[in-house]
Amino acid sequence: MGKIQIKRIYDPPQASDGFRVLVDRLWPRGISKERAALDLWMKDIAPSDELRRWFGHDPARWKEFQTRYRAELKGHQTDLAELRAKTRKGTVTLLFGARDQDHNEAVVLAKILAA
Repeated sequence: MGKIQIKRIYDPPQASDGFRVLVDRLWPRGISKERAALDLWMKDIAPSDELRRWFGHDPARWKEFQTRYRAELKGHQTDLAELRAKTRKGTVTLLFGARDQDHNEAVVLAKILAA
């Protein structure tokens, strides 16, 4: 099995990133398509607008956010299977735009894919 990494979209792409997947629903501000160097944008796997707004990257809501997001992901088994298939072939880097590197959807997705 390959490696799963998480990284801010604002960090420069590196060869060690492997397959680069943006997992945000919204395109990150100030990033061009070229600079993003994406292989795939999976906006449908991102938290719903409602969940994203409710969470607001508030660490106090992190535990509940994870529970709600995991529940939403049950409706995205095809997308999860696609990501798992990519991880079997090599390194996959899940990209996110949030400033908080410890409390975001990529952290949750990485845990699910690694399980």
